[in-house]
Amino acid sequence: MISMLKQEVGILFLVSCLILASVPTALCRSPAPTVYVAGDGSGDFNCNGKDDHVQINQALKFVADNSGYTTVHLKGPFTYVINDTLLIGSNTILEGDSNAVIKLVDHAGWVPMKPLIQQMSSSGNSNIVIRGFEVNVNHDGNTEFAKGDGYYNIMYFLYCKNVTVYNMYMHDGHGDGLRIKYGENIKFYNNKIYKLGHDGLFAIQCQNVEAWNNRITCRTNSGLRIWNSNHVKFHDNVIDSFYHWSAGGPGIQIEKSAGTMDDVEVYDNIIYDTYGPGMWLFNYDTSSATRDKAKNVDINHNVFYDTGTNPSITWVGGIITGGFEDTLIENNVFDGVYHAAIANMYINSYTPSYVPEGDGFTTIVRNNIITNTKMRTKSPSGTGYGIINYLPKTHSFTTLYNCLYKNSAGNYKDCTSKTDIYLNPLFVDQVNHDYHLQSRGGSWDGKTWVKYKVSSPCIDSGDPSSDYSKESEDNGNRINIGRYGNTIYASKSKH
Repeated sequence: MISMLKQEVGILFLVSCLILASVPTALCRSPAPTVYVAGDGSGDFNCNGKDDHVQINQALKFVADNSGYTTVHLKGPFTYVINDTLLIGSNTILEGDSNAVIKLVDHAGWVPMKPLIQQMSSSGNSNIVIRGFEVNVNHDGNTEFAKGDGYYNIMYFLYCKNVTVYNMYMHDGHGDGLRIKYGENIKFYNNKIYKLGHDGLFAIQCQNVEAWNNRITCRTNSGLRIWNSNHVKFHDNVIDSFYHWSAGGPGIQIEKSAGTMDDVEVYDNIIYDTYGPGMWLFNYDTSSATRDKAKNVDINHNVFYDTGTNPSITWVGGIITGGFEDTLIENNVFDGVYHAAIANMYINSYTPSYVPEGDGFTTIVRNNIITNTKMRTKSPSGTGYGIINYLPKTHSFTTLYNCLYKNSAGNYKDCTSKTDIYLNPLFVDQVNHDYHLQSRGGSWDGKTWVKYKVSSPCIDSGDPSSDYSKESEDNGNRINIGRYGNTIYASKSKH
């Protein structure tokens, strides 16, 4: 009996040793929610700068398989060179030190749509967080493929819920930063994105998407993009473009070919020097009821300057829109943009035939300042107006209480207004893009209120029906025109 007991204990000990042999020693010694990956031998999983996806994936799988663990942490300073996709499971955080770098191997040769990071389950995962480290997609080491063709997206998630990506530095790529399809509850913030090959964020058929406080320099396509997605907020981002013949599209792209998009808000962004337009909204849904399902996009309190620099395309400007009903463009500043600050326009490849004449789309333009619009470089004739309607048979503008000044070709083309003003808005420092309004009553300089000798005609001159309750006293009981109207930074009453 004793002999049999010893034998069973021995077998149990052997099995236990075999199990523990597959688990890093540090984890066996002191279980904790975080698994460490390192390049100096100090991690639970250790890399050597070659095929480092192997050890990182082992760490990710360990967390996925052990509910007591939540986090894989990449220690820096170290560059983890990968030659296969990293697979992340549900309820997992992939994080790293700011000097931990994921780098794609030279000449990876992957097929299109194979990303650097993807969910484990083909049916989707949930509660994924990616934060804190750098991703170098090694564009110059992988020049065999063109940008924007689906190669080497950093992240591509399908059917995933509760995905959060923040405090990342992602750069020098062929594809998207975060590409997500059929997703829900996506948060994308505090990221630095530089010269990727497609979109910084591309949300396709997603619900509840929010992107904020990102600093994005586009190379080939847009900074932030949604396609057939709804319940979206893009705010407090700064977006510009890398100026080069290979650079591409808009700062923000809103695109519809199916479904419903009736809850999209874009606000408090600074968009400048984009190669394409600052924003591009276009609807090519062939449904006859599309107007009821593509409406109410709200674009407010943004600054657009010098957007539309591309010398090779005609669809440049501040905001180019077509096929959306009751778009509200309110309390923005457009300064020195190319072609037009706002235009109803389709480009040839997205021109629908379903909109009957006289039954078109209305865009409401209210309380904006539009100044110094320039002619576009390609086919400049007839451009340089503040607002242009290229689609008068199917689209119309309602323009209310805007200020238009020194637009090179004039203020309107195929549209008009009875309430706009045409005076110098008297910005505090237009050269340095300070678009607060000069005021004898006080203008906010970032720290305190400064009084000027003159007051802008845009103070207390907005739509009388617009809310002004957020403006400090004395607010004249009427909203200011421009970026800071109905905000706590609105210049005080001129009276």
